[in-house]
Amino acid sequence: MLLDPHAPETGTTPEADWSLDLSGEWRCALDPEGVGELDQWFRRGLPGDAPTVRLPGSVQHQGLGDPVGLDTPWTGSIVDRSYFTDDRYAPYREPGAVAVPFWLQPRVYYRGAAWFQREVEIPAGWAGRDVILSLERVHWESTVWVGERLVGSERSLTTAHRLDLGRLAPGRHVLTIRVDNRAVVDVGPNAHSVSDHTQGNWNGVVGALSLTATPAVTVSRVRVVPDVAARSALVKVDIAAGSDGAGAGTVRVRARRFNVPGEHEAGPVSAAFAAEYSRDLGERGLTSSGAHVDVELPLGDDALTWDEFRPALYELTVELVTDVGGHEHRDVARTVFGLREVGVEGTQVTINGRRTFVRGTLESCVFPLTGYPPTDVDAWRHVIAVCQAHGLNLLRFHSWCPPEAAFVAADEAGFYIQAEGPVWANQGAALGESRPVDAYLYEETRRILDAYGNHPSFVMMAHGNEPGGRDAEFLASWVTTWRTYDPRRLYTSGAGWPALVENDFDNIPDPRAHRWGEGLDSRLNGRPPETRSDYREWVGSRPRPIVSHEIGQWCAYPDLGEVSRYTGLLQPKNFGIFADFLEQGGMSDQAAAFLHASGRLQLLCYKEDIEAALRTEGFGGFHLLGLSDFPGQGTALVGVLNPFWESKGYSTADEFARFCGPTVPLARLPRRVWTADQEIDFDVQVAHFGAGPIDADVTWSLLDQDGAELGSGSVARGATVPVGNGTRFGPVRVPAGLTAGPAQVTLVVTVADTAGARYENDWDLWVYPAAAEVTTPASVLVTSDVGEAVERAGAGATVLLELGAEQIGNDVALGFTPAFWNTAWTKGQAPHTLGVLHDPQHPVFRHFPTTGTTDWQWWELLHGAKAMLLDGLPTGLRPVAQPIDTWFEARRLGVLVEARVGAGRIMVSSLDLDPSGDRRAARQLRRSLLDYLAGDDFSPAETLTPEDLLSLLR
Repeated sequence: MLLDPHAPETGTTPEADWSLDLSGEWRCALDPEGVGELDQWFRRGLPGDAPTVRLPGSVQHQGLGDPVGLDTPWTGSIVDRSYFTDDRYAPYREPGAVAVPFWLQPRVYYRGAAWFQREVEIPAGWAGRDVILSLERVHWESTVWVGERLVGSERSLTTAHRLDLGRLAPGRHVLTIRVDNRAVVDVGPNAHSVSDHTQGNWNGVVGALSLTATPAVTVSRVRVVPDVAARSALVKVDIAAGSDGAGAGTVRVRARRFNVPGEHEAGPVSAAFAAEYSRDLGERGLTSSGAHVDVELPLGDDALTWDEFRPALYELTVELVTDVGGHEHRDVARTVFGLREVGVEGTQVTINGRRTFVRGTLESCVFPLTGYPPTDVDAWRHVIAVCQAHGLNLLRFHSWCPPEAAFVAADEAGFYIQAEGPVWANQGAALGESRPVDAYLYEETRRILDAYGNHPSFVMMAHGNEPGGRDAEFLASWVTTWRTYDPRRLYTSGAGWPALVENDFDNIPDPRAHRWGEGLDSRLNGRPPETRSDYREWVGSRPRPIVSHEIGQWCAYPDLGEVSRYTGLLQPKNFGIFADFLEQGGMSDQAAAFLHASGRLQLLCYKEDIEAALRTEGFGGFHLLGLSDFPGQGTALVGVLNPFWESKGYSTADEFARFCGPTVPLARLPRRVWTADQEIDFDVQVAHFGAGPIDADVTWSLLDQDGAELGSGSVARGATVPVGNGTRFGPVRVPAGLTAGPAQVTLVVTVADTAGARYENDWDLWVYPAAAEVTTPASVLVTSDVGEAVERAGAGATVLLELGAEQIGNDVALGFTPAFWNTAWTKGQAPHTLGVLHDPQHPVFRHFPTTGTTDWQWWELLHGAKAMLLDGLPTGLRPVAQPIDTWFEARRLGVLVEARVGAGRIMVSSLDLDPSGDRRAARQLRRSLLDYLAGDDFSPAETLTPEDLLSLLR
């Protein structure tokens, strides 16, 4: 990283005069047929009707491009292609009204070459200097002409394009840039560096655009290698010489400390901290091929390290003074670094020798307003602040590398980054098969490390995401090559796979609570709820840290109120389709309720996912997918935040940070449901990855639903909690009888350290009356025979019709958890639902406390159960308990439906109400349900025919 890489020569020309800002108006011409070079637009000028655009920017964002149609040449896989054939999507395939369901849709689309042209005035003082054109971020390949002269091309997706224009005569010159956003190299159609799934396949130049006049001898690269133990840094300076020949010179290095609260950060170097060192270039002096100098820079015994708790930074200035051919040349380069070392201790990652726990989420290049990533620091400060407020400490940039501004913001905040090459070599692409992507990956890796390697926030790197081909042998070499080249961070072969002995850490899809293809057999769907599960077997199975790959992927329902936020290039036409489907199903008035209910279940699952990782001693960490929504791949609404990093209304940062942060109390509970005559027993574990050990009091309390305390107790007093997650206390026993039940209660564990910090976490539990046989009132008939139910209800009876899963013939996969990723991209993987919406004040739940959203007491009832399709029933009928269907289908579903039939009344249940054995929640709901049916409150508003009831068996 070089900040202000070429400062002015002392006592000569002001710095601004060595640089020209090229932002502003450029003429632009689209060239989809590729005729511009043949017609020599660089010499003859762009066509006469060429419009004016502003750079930095993209052509699409400024309205240049084609309307989206069925033949739009998208970049990205479409797994569910029913959009192109299904009658349901026919209205969205009409010319002029095309709307796609699988990602955000740009207002206009363009793929091909775009030409940008303007005149530039070269100052007289630039004579004798090389002129460098710098384009901060280009999508994708740039080709440059000065007048009629072809300068060359660049093709980086990760770093600035820098082209040497040579020595330009003072005066006016025509500068022409052609940018082509077609696939230069097959990096994979779904790579987030190029794909329409996320940022979109934009065309243009964003960030800084400039011309810089450089001296004959320049500092070409500065690498800073910190040494925490020695409180020093090795400064490695590369010097480039031009064609003027050899000479002699001196390198001076100095540093100042900043970004430390309480320290003066402005003014003279000496106002804060300064170190300086000078070194002659040596007897050989400076040759025409350049030179290299290593400088040991002591930072002092009081030097501060950089980490997530105190991100002290140092600004480094390298001054080069040379004498070439009797002329003095002066160049100054600046960079920022931190006294930081990242390493591995057994199966955990260390920062400056202290164990840490990676709590990351993905950033997948999702920027709906512009369709391209921001290059200003403030935008990234916002994203990082939101992540930190939710207790996270790392962003993983999935198959792309962010601009400089993201690293700067992360440095300031003490936030970690896993950057990746712009590659997802899968879905037709592959590594290790001698395709062009192999060489391109090596090019891009070098560029990334050279451009951003000094940033202390840059702690981890993968080649990209989930490779295909002969990936293992190819990436083993990739890891060893780049770790040798730049050992300042940890390397892994790929995000997802392969797990190689060469890796510093494994970023693999195991372990996690729900994996691809597990469906209803995943842990949260297939096993009764508890909070003891961890991943100790995985930790014991390998010698390196594991950072779980893309855990979570729990969906919430689309937030249809979010549509108004999309005021830029990318439009949520997919949300319009989903809203139409919901209206066709007669449920448009339930959109907000679906969002809230599914969102609370999503949060519940993320909490258990994260806590299971934190419970695992020696575990390395996790990457969420994700804290924010992913708008592509079929529309994956997996975040508690929307694509703008804003709350969707059902979760807060404070609530999330209770179970995700540097210090998290954990309760290891064998179950979630208890009876009033039982002690609630559990162990307490503290996952503490703070700045150092703490001394703390650990306590528990039990609260009722109104927050009133039912009981409390001490777990430990004045206990020392070291850094790590191996601290355990217990067993702890909450006395029986604090509530007679039925009640929903909250167990709270508090860790209060002697310095005044307080950490709390909580778990909802259910306490029911002691087990007793559930008797059926004489006034209620319970049957699973539909014919009997219809006959008896028609004659005036009160009936509970219990339908088993084997009686219901639809293909809706009902699970406890919400859908994983989304049903379109996973080809219908189970579950298809997103929780069960219900009114907690409905009298059927009088003896079954619930909140209106799916919580752990519903697990027994939903496990193995089946949803009923209600689309053939009267539109006014709303089920008592309503599973929320995937938004791609929006079917009206029910698991509890009440109605009048003839002279009688009926409740139809497809829940598993079997009261036998240890099924406490099922027994309690059955008791509450029968009490309701036998009482005066049971007065259904809607009437069903026998044929309606039979339709539930489809």
